[in-house]
Amino acid sequence: MSATESTTTSDGFTPEERAAMKERAAELRAEGRKGAKKADGIQAVLDRIAQMAPEDRALAERVHVAVTAAAPQLSPKTWYGMPAYANADGKIVVFFQDSGKFNYRYSTLGFQDAANLDDGDLWPVAYALRAWSPAVERKVVELVTAAVS
Repeated sequence: MSATESTTTSDGFTPEERAAMKERAAELRAEGRKGAKKADGIQAVLDRIAQMAPEDRALAERVHVAVTAAAPQLSPKTWYGMPAYANADGKIVVFFQDSGKFNYRYSTLGFQDAANLDDGDLWPVAYALRAWSPAVERKVVELVTAAVS
């Protein structure tokens, strides 16, 4: 029996995946509330970042600053319990998945189909993120800027 099999529930989802689905259901209920505001989304993102392990939190804070500076038109919100940034239609453009979310060895900066990163018939939509540096910041800003263009 592999490690994956031992941690997968009878319905095929790991406990972490089931938790993410529950978080998403709660997010959808909150979005459906009358009077939900952009400030609610910002606070949800900041609260989620505050819950992360120190290494992930440091990366998430830098990603949050870079994304909100490069694309102020995006609205911060949580998505499956992850910090995410949506366009005016409410579609997620970019998200940050901390390494602890699914017990990965690296965090992930990911882009959804609303991101304008198309490059022929094949292009990356997720990037492993292990450390922050000026070069990483430049690349994140470049990607986010292209994603919202």
